[in-house]
Amino acid sequence: MNTVVLEVRSLAQTLTDAVHAMKTARGEREARIAFATPELLWQVLTAKRWDLLKVMCGAGPMSIREAARKANRDVKAVHGDITALLDAGLLRRTPQGEVEFPFDAVRVEFLLQAA
Repeated sequence: MNTVVLEVRSLAQTLTDAVHAMKTARGEREARIAFATPELLWQVLTAKRWDLLKVMCGAGPMSIREAARKANRDVKAVHGDITALLDAGLLRRTPQGEVEFPFDAVRVEFLLQAA
């Protein structure tokens, strides 16, 4: 299964892990997208955008209009959400101009600790 992990990590943590992976020649097998804070994660992944990811998950490339139809939403609003998801690296644009969520599954990881 092609899974993406959305996580909350500092840039320093991410860079440390990347250096370690290069030195040991053992990299992660899962795609990972990191957000600096939980607030930033939830700012990008609004409820409407999460719904878009659900309808696009494993569905292959599609037009923005098709994504809006599947999500039962207005095309203009979906266009704005798709732009935000493209900017965050969650979606990609195909050479034909369609958009794609290139994963079959999403896992969200973050830890809430006492202060």
